Amino acid sequence: MARPIWTGSLSFGLLNVPVSLMSGERGTDLSFRMLDARDKKPIRYERVNADTGEEVPWKDIVKAFEYDKGSYVVIEKEDIAAAAPETHESIDVEAFVDANSIGLRYFEKPYILVPGKKAEKGYVLLRETLKDTGKVGVGRVVIRTREYICAVMPEDDALIMILLRYPQELVAPEEYKLPKGTAKEYRVAPKELEMARKLIESMSSDWSPDDYQDEFRERLSVIIKKRMKQAGARTKFEEPEHHEDAATNVVDFMTLLQKSLDSNRRTPAKKAASRTVKKAKPAKRATKKAAAKKAPAKKARKRA
Repeated sequence: MARPIWTGSLSFGLLNVPVSLMSGERGTDLSFRMLDARDKKPIRYERVNADTGEEVPWKDIVKAFEYDKGSYVVIEKEDIAAAAPETHESIDVEAFVDANSIGLRYFEKPYILVPGKKAEKGYVLLRETLKDTGKVGVGRVVIRTREYICAVMPEDDALIMILLRYPQELVAPEEYKLPKGTAKEYRVAPKELEMARKLIESMSSDWSPDDYQDEFRERLSVIIKKRMKQAGARTKFEEPEHHEDAATNVVDFMTLLQKSLDSNRRTPAKKAASRTVKKAKPAKRATKKAAAKKAPAKKARKRA
């Protein structure tokens, strides 16, 4: 069973819906290791000093920002911790906007929100209201050590949370040389436009994502399976089970909705000019050394 990234709440107004944040995508890329062609042993990458060529242990490595070519300023762990957002498991919806008002280039990564135990009512309340109004909830969420802006939207029976890109992450189309002007200015004849329109209409169909598969990956997977049979080696990995406890609060939704409406009427929404960043303590990670087991080499059989 898939593990939740975190278990927290989805808040809008005074309502809090316990949810689990689950990944909405599945990695399908085939990963490869580099081997030495002479003895088929894995190649190891080492961290070496660019000046002396000596290997540098992890304890002696620091992070630095290159502000000019060859000029660096060292950033301490305390500096990164001070800039990091306060870690909390919550999706804070700050506004609701029209679903078609967010440009496609802003959408980045999807997640699925799963309601906690006895939280189905609040989950369905938000889902159906978003469907009826055609709105999308825009808010903020902290995943691991970074804060993102996100959009919460309905899709069939689910509430989907999609991470959004910040405006500074996008390249403006105006930075490239693009053909401006009308079709007439580029000598596109009306008959050519009409033929192109008819071609598009003849190729039009309903969107069916199942019609598009990663054919390259499928062909390569077949080749890998054949190689595995030749070598006689298989690898098996079982995902450990994960048990979770969900919140079981019973909420008076009518009272919270009324209080949220009254609060919005008394105090108009204001955009914060600056956001206060709270200092977070860096988490200590325990490192464990795993003993590598060497598999005995098998002698290749001679073919007649």
